Amino acid sequence: MKLFKTIDAMQKWSLQEKRDGKRISFVPTMGALHEGHLSLIREAKKHGDVVVLSIYVNPAQFGPNEDLQNYPKTLDADLDHAKKLFVDATFLPTDDMIYPDGYQTYINVENMTKNLCGASRPEHFRGVTTVVAKLFNIVMPDSAIFGEKDFQQLVTIKRMVKDLNMPVEIIGHPIVREPDGVAMSSRNKYLSDEERVAARSLNQSLEFANEMIDAGETDIKKILLKVKERIKSESISKVDYINLVNANTLEDLKEFRRPALLAIAAVIGKTRLIDNHLFE
Repeated sequence: MKLFKTIDAMQKWSLQEKRDGKRISFVPTMGALHEGHLSLIREAKKHGDVVVLSIYVNPAQFGPNEDLQNYPKTLDADLDHAKKLFVDATFLPTDDMIYPDGYQTYINVENMTKNLCGASRPEHFRGVTTVVAKLFNIVMPDSAIFGEKDFQQLVTIKRMVKDLNMPVEIIGHPIVREPDGVAMSSRNKYLSDEERVAARSLNQSLEFANEMIDAGETDIKKILLKVKERIKSESISKVDYINLVNANTLEDLKEFRRPALLAIAAVIGKTRLIDNHLFE
């Protein structure tokens, strides 16, 4: 596996691979790799001749009171995972590479970032789209793989790529869950044993909503109320949102129609977790 620590070296390698007729498949991450990330790498192998992984904790997507300083960093273990999965190249940029002195250009996808996580994290998606656009310019992938746990991120990046005519195929990959049903996340490491039990209620409430809808329930207010009741029965300090939205536009649904997304964000202890269920 090749390791690139400069933009110039990463770009030169990618250009040569493309000149040799190879398709580049890309998995951008913030490190602290878990099985969810590894599943994205395995998926990437299906869509390209070579796979590039990036590891970069992007400060622009963290708010002033969020966990940037404490975000888990496990670089040695991450690189070991990448080697075992035969990743072809890993890109390790630094803040001064991505945001050098005088940096002032950002990308903002308007409507899709206003609801759900965008309502409580107003600068988050501007940071996400900006760093992803920069990474696309550096790595020059033909395809890029993103997890559906961060569903708003996935559709926002799809919108950016379409609007800006970027020649990158964006591929979503299903949520990977722990044996107890908790969606895999690097932030799960923050949870105490008691908080981990509470975290299970997110997926459990989504499953309950799925059962309601399968049984014919279409009253959105009733569905959201039942989901909220099940989450509040656990020791969760704050429910950020529980929304049923159009899966393409992320606008709140007034009546149930597919494709729909039931999305949840909650704070458990001091850890903010998200989860969702897609009704296709």
